[in-house]
Amino acid sequence: MKKLPPFHIQIALAMASAIAAGLLFGRDTAIAGILLIDIYDFLGTLFLNALKMLIVPLILSSIITGVAGMGKGSDLGRLGIMTVIYYAMTSLAAILTGLFMVQMIHPGLVHGIPAGDSLGLSAISTDIAQKINGRGTADIAAVFIRMIPPNIIHAAAEGQMLGLIFFGILMGCALTRLHGTGPADTLKRFWDGLFQVMMLITEWVMKLAPVGIFGLVAEVTATTGLAAFSSLAWFFITVTGALALHACVILPLILFSAGVKPLSHIRAMIPALITAFSTASSSATLPITLECLEKEAGIPNRITSFVLPLGATVNMDGTALYECVAAMFLAQAYGVELSFAQQFTVVFAALLTSVGVAGIPAASLVAITVILGTIGLPAEAIAPILVVDRLLDMCRTSVNVFSDSCGAAVIARMEKRTRRETGQA
Repeated sequence: MKKLPPFHIQIALAMASAIAAGLLFGRDTAIAGILLIDIYDFLGTLFLNALKMLIVPLILSSIITGVAGMGKGSDLGRLGIMTVIYYAMTSLAAILTGLFMVQMIHPGLVHGIPAGDSLGLSAISTDIAQKINGRGTADIAAVFIRMIPPNIIHAAAEGQMLGLIFFGILMGCALTRLHGTGPADTLKRFWDGLFQVMMLITEWVMKLAPVGIFGLVAEVTATTGLAAFSSLAWFFITVTGALALHACVILPLILFSAGVKPLSHIRAMIPALITAFSTASSSATLPITLECLEKEAGIPNRITSFVLPLGATVNMDGTALYECVAAMFLAQAYGVELSFAQQFTVVFAALLTSVGVAGIPAASLVAITVILGTIGLPAEAIAPILVVDRLLDMCRTSVNVFSDSCGAAVIARMEKRTRRETGQA
């Protein structure tokens, strides 16, 4: 059987075919009495529904498995605290970088006019508009209230992901405190098994991505022509500019402040960064990252074996940045002016959902639908950004892996100082 081309080639071919089909046949062409645009809509909707189907089990199992894997013990506890603080700070810095760039460039506006029509976004219904406009500064408190849902099953059914994420963190922490080999081990194996299964199902869904992207892009092209791609060009520039700023300025400054030479660290990480870019998977890159840091950067295994696997699960600087920019871009395209409280909600949701994103290609699309829901926008709004998502996925995965490696280097230096000060060997 003839081997399929690499996944990124499949995506590129699907996009090219979709643009050609949309321009060539337009809106009114039919086959056997069925409009082609209805077929495009059918394929795109199936793909989006498949992504939505993964949201609850994928994010919940990912968070519980990652937190529960931190283990226990005084040394491990200290290492865990340093790791979590680093991950939280760099992810927040990445999100704020993305927010700054999107506010400076305004990629969702074309000549000051919302780009929703050119992107094929449907007009916001009255109910959605009221829901968005009705949110004010009081929603800052509401964000925290939604973190603790009275009914976790209802929260899952309603897609209230902030509550599920908080519950997942609590459960993961609780599993690290239970002793013995009974219920705790059983639960850990259950959640780890569920996570592995969900990663496999996500891979299956992503095999259909070329077909889904073909439907989504062809529908947009048939409806609006090529007008959508000028707006997406500015979105692409905004994301890549923000990723470059974070990876080339902020993270090297963190390394330098910890006493690590940035250029030496980057040279050591080149094989892992190339692998991350080509695979768009931080999980698949993990073995290469471990080898680069241990053999080339000289970081001990006791640090890398803890920091990197956890980072591949919960530390997603590039993904968090991308989620924030995507949500703000779509809000601008819809002509929605987000208040300070709503922007805070985007930042907070991006920080939390990036923790639950699996380290596999395009998994952040699931999290973006969560963030859109927190500010009242429909999940279907992600359709236009799928056109450029694959290439941006490769870029943000490289940033994710680089941030993980920086974390291992910084924490190794801090741990070395701590052990020296306490007289440990």
